Amino acid sequence: MRLKKISITTILTFISIFAINSVVFASTGSSDEELGTRLPIWSILPFVCMLLSIAILPLVNGHWWEHNQAKISALWALVFLIPFLIVFGVKEMMSGLVHSIILDYIPFIVLLFGLFVVTGGISLRGTLNGTPNVNITILVIGTVLASWVGTTGAGMLMIRPLLRANKWRKSKTHIFVFFIFLICNIGGSLTPIGDPPLFLGFLRGVPFFWTMKLILPMALNSIILLIAFYILDRRAYKKDMAAYPESMAKAAAEKKEPLKIDGLHNVIFLAMIIGSVILSGILSKNPAFADQSTGLNKGITIMTIHGHGIVIPYINFIRDTIILIAAFLSMKTTSRGIRMNNNFTWAPIKEVAILFAGIFITMIPALAILGARGSELGLTRPAHFFWASGILSSFLDNAPTYLVFMTTSASLGATSGIATTMGTIAPDMLLAVSCGAVFMGANTYIGNAPNFMVRSIAEENEVKMPGFFGYIGWSMTFLIPLFILNTLLFFNPFVQ
Repeated sequence: MRLKKISITTILTFISIFAINSVVFASTGSSDEELGTRLPIWSILPFVCMLLSIAILPLVNGHWWEHNQAKISALWALVFLIPFLIVFGVKEMMSGLVHSIILDYIPFIVLLFGLFVVTGGISLRGTLNGTPNVNITILVIGTVLASWVGTTGAGMLMIRPLLRANKWRKSKTHIFVFFIFLICNIGGSLTPIGDPPLFLGFLRGVPFFWTMKLILPMALNSIILLIAFYILDRRAYKKDMAAYPESMAKAAAEKKEPLKIDGLHNVIFLAMIIGSVILSGILSKNPAFADQSTGLNKGITIMTIHGHGIVIPYINFIRDTIILIAAFLSMKTTSRGIRMNNNFTWAPIKEVAILFAGIFITMIPALAILGARGSELGLTRPAHFFWASGILSSFLDNAPTYLVFMTTSASLGATSGIATTMGTIAPDMLLAVSCGAVFMGANTYIGNAPNFMVRSIAEENEVKMPGFFGYIGWSMTFLIPLFILNTLLFFNPFVQ
């Protein structure tokens, strides 16, 4: 598939004109009316198109997609920004960009970047044989680590040893599918460091350790999936032993090397990153960094719109500076050989940064509309939020989806519960949104950023990964029945 410049220009012009007409029609209210009530529902079209591009274009022409991701991301961002600028003016547009990019995207990508760089400097070497016992041990360790070093960090730490251990195996697709299920998604449930949606919730005021309330559904899902994996892997292992005895004999004949961890000093930098996130949560309650009368963080006011100042909190500067220093020190103190042994490249984090920039910009109207009209969607029970956030997380990416439904749950007008910058949210609603976004991000490759990375690395190492719809077949078989069980146990759909 080849897109010419005139094609992109035509698309941009056509949709911008259509968007301007629609936005103008919806913006005739008073100037102090909430933005979300003035925007038309279809102003979320660039957001939808951005995410559909991520889902479909790699299937149509993967090579073209790899070289044009930035163009597509910029295209859909401009399709939103141009009509928005014309109708609402520079100040309103800058307000939306500041909130989305500076307050949400930059902290999000800085954390991912820090974890990616630091964990990329830790390498497990030595001889590992890909037996079911070894494989399930790696999956268990990775699942436990995911909440504390991030699904991205745990994924990058554990994928290389697992690939080396199973290099001789022929039947190994299931290993990396379950790797995505457990380490790249469900395992990151317990802290804001674990998964991007929870980190965005933390930035919006959810207490750091509140997410530990996800431990029961997380433990249940992990145990059931690990049991299913072990049964599958034992069967596949026996088939490999019978069908490819020469491969196993060759692997057994290789010189055994003791297990060794290189770059272990990076654990210090990892602790710096984790500590910076925890510290920012502690400081957000301190009078020196927060206004005790309003609960809002003190910081630098960038601009004022409709009488409200847009503030970059001081704690953001402190947290992000510590993370970037940790990443810098990791790069300076870790030998090139260790990163080469990990096949470390910048491509995965570059892809995530480019695509998520477009996502965060184009989701501005979706968040504004849901903030103003969320109560009109008919979502009234935790089960509704679990499945609504989960289904959209499967196909739209779970980080922005979490924000969308967190905003919606806050619009229901709870009088007690979790106090966030979006409003007060009932604990059972927030639990449902959190579980739906984190767990069901595993349903498709596009559900969570680390899913992309693991699939790419596995295919680079000649693992035959299922296609987009083939992977959905795996999730329909193993995950959907599990989530139905979650609904019955934790989000009773029969109780109002």
